[in-house]
Amino acid sequence: MLYLYAARNFSTLVGLACPDPLSNMYDAAYFRATWVLTALDAGFWTAMGIRNQKLRDLASVVFSLFYLIAAEQADEKVRKVRGNITVEHMRISWNKGSQSPYLRFAQRLMRPRLMKWPPREMRIARPPASDYKEPVSAWLYFNGPLSKLKDHNRFILDVPGGGFVAMNPRCNDDKLLAWATKTGLPVLSLDYKKAPEYPYPYALNECYDVYTMIIQTRGKCVGLSGEEVPKIVLTGDSAGGTLATSTTLMIIESGSSPVRRFQGQVDLPVPDGLILFYPALDMNIGSWMSDEQMALIKDRRMRGTNKRIVQRKKFQYDSLVGTPHASDDEDDVVPSSKSRSGPEREDSRVEGKSSEHVRDPAPEYANLGPTTPGASHRPEPMRTRLAMSSMISYFNDRVLTPEMMRAMIILYVGPHNRPDFSQDYLLSPILAPDVLLSRFPKTYFVTGERDPLVDDTIIFAGRLRRVKAAQLASGGTRLEYRDSDALTEGFDEKAVAEVALIPGISHGFVQFPTLYPPAWKLIDRAAGWAEELFAGAERREQERDLARRGLLGRRKRQGGNMDNGEDGENGDEDSPLEMMSIAKAKAKDAKKAAADMERKGTTGGEDIGALTGEGTDGHGQGTRAAYEDEDGDAGPYVAPQLETSSSREKKKAGKRVRTRDEDDKSLVKLASTDDLLGRRMHGLAGGLTGTHHDPV
Repeated sequence: MLYLYAARNFSTLVGLACPDPLSNMYDAAYFRATWVLTALDAGFWTAMGIRNQKLRDLASVVFSLFYLIAAEQADEKVRKVRGNITVEHMRISWNKGSQSPYLRFAQRLMRPRLMKWPPREMRIARPPASDYKEPVSAWLYFNGPLSKLKDHNRFILDVPGGGFVAMNPRCNDDKLLAWATKTGLPVLSLDYKKAPEYPYPYALNECYDVYTMIIQTRGKCVGLSGEEVPKIVLTGDSAGGTLATSTTLMIIESGSSPVRRFQGQVDLPVPDGLILFYPALDMNIGSWMSDEQMALIKDRRMRGTNKRIVQRKKFQYDSLVGTPHASDDEDDVVPSSKSRSGPEREDSRVEGKSSEHVRDPAPEYANLGPTTPGASHRPEPMRTRLAMSSMISYFNDRVLTPEMMRAMIILYVGPHNRPDFSQDYLLSPILAPDVLLSRFPKTYFVTGERDPLVDDTIIFAGRLRRVKAAQLASGGTRLEYRDSDALTEGFDEKAVAEVALIPGISHGFVQFPTLYPPAWKLIDRAAGWAEELFAGAERREQERDLARRGLLGRRKRQGGNMDNGEDGENGDEDSPLEMMSIAKAKAKDAKKAAADMERKGTTGGEDIGALTGEGTDGHGQGTRAAYEDEDGDAGPYVAPQLETSSSREKKKAGKRVRTRDEDDKSLVKLASTDDLLGRRMHGLAGGLTGTHHDPV
């Protein structure tokens, strides 16, 4: 076999053959891993027609060894199958690691010793209010006996990937065993029902019901003590990342409502954090990207992370349409609709400005056409706001192809569902409204830079940052978007979302760390993120407890002062009824005292201010106080004022106070119901017809 291999690949071994184009696209270790995966897929697909199970398992390994040598035949076989792929092909390809006894044996030999306790299979009952009654299957990874579970009040809830049609938790043994060993925490991975037998939204409801059951039972359903509500970090990869994100949106939207409390259900707290590996967040596969999505990718704060992606998109698009290349720092200069003339450049030099600040971002042309009087001597390039999406840029991916994504979405949606791909944010979480994203927990993203789904990660992380920054800028009352390049004071983007783009790799690297060893570092890194999320949740809970204790101490002191006949310093926020009665008594006394003084002819603003407990403005003008008469009718009480000449002049010369709306006229406001995908065709046609208008 070595002789045959050397004879077939002599030119490659001696360096005379042209390299595979995809070998230059990927990292060497990742390309080597995809080479082995392609051979395994081709071998298992070739043997899938054999009926005898034992003979089929053996033939699959033999054929895979052959395809390792005949790499060109393996690529051709895989290309033909993916062109007309079925659910059986996908399940055989993605489940082979857990179903083939030979591959399981090889993985155990190559996998480092992680846990001495094997994973346990579990079944979790549905909550009483669920529409489904069948329990949910899951696997528990815990490095210890089940009796030690009572010592934990936090765990990791994992949702495995597999294109919604394949892969159970045992396909992710490497990742889950490593997390359970490194963190010492229980890791629960769901074995949700797969499409097409159980189409959307069955798997999503399973994830939501499991989370609800864990909160309602305080973790007793998974073996915890049940003394307190456990802290949960949600994780997911690929399709599992989609389900984890949609589950979080369901929890935010319906987990806390008066209807739930009326029905006797407990509120669902938002997860303490999310860790998503290359999630699929947009089920509407399109060729073009909207203006808003591209603006999120080109955000200044993420320029260091996304710079290579933006440069590659520019190069790909410019190569197609023949547009000259712009400078890499075009976003740093002031855009201009007209080219700067010579005198303007000279004036800028006189004023001491460097040419870097006044450089026109328009690309230079090597050959300029003839100039005519009254016309610009520099032709304008074709302007467009469109860019190719990563699904089209990496359509020839060795792991995830457009044909496979199309098949997975069709199978997941099912033959009877007719979802609205432009509005259903539980199907495509990238469309989630801003009001839900404003309550989203901190999220870590890990994805390959050459992944066809990399745009989903960047856009969703950009939306999270933008919504949180707008919420902070507006004081949490409403979402008002400022310029995407303007940094919000006091906003920490790392407290909202962190994105790790791994260069030179694509999809699915967490599933095969045995073939791609660098994935072990990413798995350990994710375990550290989970510990950070739990530590942050503990810190926030301690701060709330301290604040609650401080309020309780002030309330006790307030009660002691009132018993002694003294007025308290400040009202307690936790005792509104008590403070309301105090305010009513004070207002009633102040009203009576002011009426007596008015009858007696006393007009001293100082005395009235002292009796009403309010200050004066220095001219005898008292401030407003609330009162309630004996009949219970509330109304404003205005203390008698001594109107002097100085006060009248001050009234006339009073300055007009600017309102908040006038201060925020420069802000760009986007309706929270605006969806991203619904504006794609508008953005496509608007740039060509000149009818595009920015949303206000």
